[in-house]
Amino acid sequence: MTAIDAHSKGPILPDPRSRDDPAATPALSIEGISHSYGTRRALIDVSFAVAPASFTALLGLNGAGKSTLFALITRLFGTQAGRIGIFGHDISLAPGEALRLLGVVFQSRTLDLDLSVTQNLLYHAALHGIGKREARLRSDEVLTRIALADRACSKVRDLSGGQMRRLEIARALLHRPRLLLLDEATVGLDVKARADILGHVRQLVIEQDIGVLWATHLFDEIVPGDDLVVLHQGRVLAHGPVENIIADAGARDINSAFMRLTGAAVDPGSPAS
Repeated sequence: MTAIDAHSKGPILPDPRSRDDPAATPALSIEGISHSYGTRRALIDVSFAVAPASFTALLGLNGAGKSTLFALITRLFGTQAGRIGIFGHDISLAPGEALRLLGVVFQSRTLDLDLSVTQNLLYHAALHGIGKREARLRSDEVLTRIALADRACSKVRDLSGGQMRRLEIARALLHRPRLLLLDEATVGLDVKARADILGHVRQLVIEQDIGVLWATHLFDEIVPGDDLVVLHQGRVLAHGPVENIIADAGARDINSAFMRLTGAAVDPGSPAS
């Protein structure tokens, strides 16, 4: 099936004008990325961009290649083919500069359950070379922002699932990145906790001008006005504003547009697996 692309077909990584106009540089640029596990092709010529201070949803079934793409962006896997840029820094050529601008929340929980909320944050700050006094100030700041200041001394294992996820987001923001990646951040949470987490992330885009790539398999986490990338079996089938993708697919909503693009029958708001 031919990919639908509501954006231009120009180069993904910034052109020379970006040096004079920082806003022209994508927060994240993915250009011709392919990746294989032996003979199995997980990603096939994937290209799209995330604009600064914007919310982009990466929608795909479980196994579509979302987590593989995140592993490549974060350098957990080496790039086999193609280029990845973070605010113009090629992650293969300048990984330090690129990754300093990046915050990540992975699908699997990575908190130390036996440390306190604050201890988890201070440990992360130390890994980023943030001094103790500054780390304490930043920890207090992010805990207040995510309404966990009253749990600062609590062990992480005593938090609810939604509170743990909010803490992971706070930790990812501690070194003040300009791009935030979230891989299935609401998995395992109840409806209210999911809405709270998603609302918090959307507010970060508005208040802190952070670019966000939100990977999900849930249709109800995508709203009109979002930029959307549809990833299926390792290929980008569509990229652009939600309204454009729905219209170009001749569909009535994102659920039916997704079904027409992929041939998958999935109920809206339910796990696409």
